[in-house]
Amino acid sequence: MPRRRIRVTDDPLRAAFAALRTELGVPSDFLPEVLSEAERPPRPGAHVDATDIPLFTIDPPASTDLDQAMHLSRRGSGYRVRYAIADVAAFVVPGSALDAETHRRVMTLYFPDTRVPLHPQVMSEGAASLLPDQVRPAALWTIDLDEEGRTTAAEVHRALVRSRAKLNYEGVQKAIDTGTAEEPLLLLKEIGELREVLEVERGGISLRVPEQEIVERDGAYELTYRAPLPADGWNAQISLLTGMAAADLMLADGTGVLRTLPAAPDGAVGRLRRTATALHIDWPHHVSYAALIRSLDPGVPSHAAFLQECTTLLRGAGYTVFRDGVLPAITTHAAVAAPYAHCTAPLRRLVDRYASEICLAAVAGTAVPEWVLAAFDALPREMSEGGRRAASVERACVDLVEAAVLRDRVGEVFDGCVVDLDEQRAGVGTVQLESPAVIGRVEGEGLALGERLRVRVVGADPAPGAAKVRFAPA
Repeated sequence: MPRRRIRVTDDPLRAAFAALRTELGVPSDFLPEVLSEAERPPRPGAHVDATDIPLFTIDPPASTDLDQAMHLSRRGSGYRVRYAIADVAAFVVPGSALDAETHRRVMTLYFPDTRVPLHPQVMSEGAASLLPDQVRPAALWTIDLDEEGRTTAAEVHRALVRSRAKLNYEGVQKAIDTGTAEEPLLLLKEIGELREVLEVERGGISLRVPEQEIVERDGAYELTYRAPLPADGWNAQISLLTGMAAADLMLADGTGVLRTLPAAPDGAVGRLRRTATALHIDWPHHVSYAALIRSLDPGVPSHAAFLQECTTLLRGAGYTVFRDGVLPAITTHAAVAAPYAHCTAPLRRLVDRYASEICLAAVAGTAVPEWVLAAFDALPREMSEGGRRAASVERACVDLVEAAVLRDRVGEVFDGCVVDLDEQRAGVGTVQLESPAVIGRVEGEGLALGERLRVRVVGADPAPGAAKVRFAPA
């Protein structure tokens, strides 16, 4: 899912989003032959019957493209994690029109008014989705953990599964907090917290960046931030656990596709220290970057601004392929602080289908399918281009919505905080308003990072190509 989630109902804004999709070259409808292939039943395969496992999914309430379902249980003094991932390869024939279309789209793109899926909805939100009370083909992971949450064994096999319940984050959090959750759900908190401790131990970092949301009330727009719940983090730890297990399998087998991130360049953390000082965040020199991140509350505006700045350290992430036992120079993801692979969202991200196939082959002791190897050379470039397009979509949509929120308030004055300064241009920075939750460019002499000031809206045009909010000191 994208970092920012936005909901709109304004018809002119919907037209602007449609124009934006054209401007960015976003794929439109699927061709008839692609739809026809997506309607075919899954190809028969060596799927064992695992429909007796009472799996459940955790997703936003409106989601219907459900990639993962889990079941958690105790195993002696440790735990067993069952994690089912939609078996997209059972539906997509290599070399088919559907296969070619997924390589053109690369990943699902999210707009406030719609989403542009990687696969036709008849498949991604129907036959392949792990919807409740439906038998579905899946790559079923079984990961055993010791009493500290460390992995002791991991394997994956093709299986037929059936989810029992479609849960959402708020409901999960409430059930756990009130003690009404059954043991498999209570174990999400127990295992999630153990994995968070291990993350700290290995130096990993999970950024709890608030999600920017817009809601319509009484015909007017309101922007706000949603701080992630603890349940969001626990759920993410299960996905991270599986991605780390997948990476370990690939490295042991000598063939794979990893999600990699080099260590932050010299000076990057130093810049964040200066940002923390400007935002009045106490960062003693004996406290590590990872420890500081965990101490922050994303519900506090200055903390939220700092967490947003921390995402700059993730900009070097990419995909690295290797084969025939020749390992790449970089095998780890600096934020995970371990080898890691994307494998848990194949309905929404192209590379995950390939990662699953490699892991299935590694566990079965069979050769990696030729269609997987044939795509290796192009995959990193395709994923990189798809990621850039998704980032452009996200930023452009936020610009449009923020401009729409303030289009009738040009000339008004708001309280804000300078959260960034342009290192190339003096007197230019970024200001975050206290309310509404808008971020925009500010120009003025003597701007200081972390400075609280009153700003006047001098521009807010939601038209595509002009959708930028601009402020000036009041």
